[in-house]
Amino acid sequence: MQDAAPPPIVDSHCHLDFPDFDGEHDDLISRAEAAGVSRMVTICTRLRLEPQVRALAEAHDGVFYAAGTHPMSVADEPMAQVDDLVALAQHPKFVGIGETGLDYHYTAESAAAQRESLLIHIEAARQTRLPLIIHSRDADDDMARILTREHKAGAFSCVMHCFSSSAELGRAALDLGFYLSMSGIATFPRSQDLRDIFAAAPIDRILVETDSPYLAPKPHRGRRNEPAYVAKTAQVGAEVFGMDYADFAAQTTANFDRLFWKAAR
Repeated sequence: MQDAAPPPIVDSHCHLDFPDFDGEHDDLISRAEAAGVSRMVTICTRLRLEPQVRALAEAHDGVFYAAGTHPMSVADEPMAQVDDLVALAQHPKFVGIGETGLDYHYTAESAAAQRESLLIHIEAARQTRLPLIIHSRDADDDMARILTREHKAGAFSCVMHCFSSSAELGRAALDLGFYLSMSGIATFPRSQDLRDIFAAAPIDRILVETDSPYLAPKPHRGRRNEPAYVAKTAQVGAEVFGMDYADFAAQTTANFDRLFWKAAR
């Protein structure tokens, strides 16, 4: 008798255009599908590379894409423009704005430019009604302040990608109606505080992702990550919420469909 197919799940954030995956896209997507990963969003982090990321989405039914300027790239890339992001969003498989955000850990010297770039991406998210995809590292106070102020000035939807920040930033994001995305970090033994933050969040605001090729979950930690492994993170997520895996997969998929409405099935 054939084994039952795994429950469908979505990888809400990966980087299929990175050189780690060169020449492997068909096999990579086949392995993901075998693990139940029916859809994935590949993220363009430098707008000049948008054509090649778009081509990946066009070539594969289950692949969608988003684009923006990563905060760590702001200093060496042209400043994004609202009109350009809005124009890109006309593509049927373009489903989110970013990733954008603030990173004061590695690139604090460009903090002012990062904040300017973040505001541009927020305005594009408002105009397109597409979700903003936020990267935040060692910038909790500024991030909470900017998101709260800007949401009050004009609403937009948002996911805190690869969330591993403070409980305070998590609460601020949830209070604005935003989503928290669980990555492989949540599976690490020393991440109990992070698992506690997720456990305290509403289950209808949780997404799962790989951020591949980075942050492989247990038991693949330390090796290259890939979209198939989102199922490993989701298994831990199900434990955190005291749910069956199939129910957790169904709930996070419904959450994804609500937020990333252009990619909804």
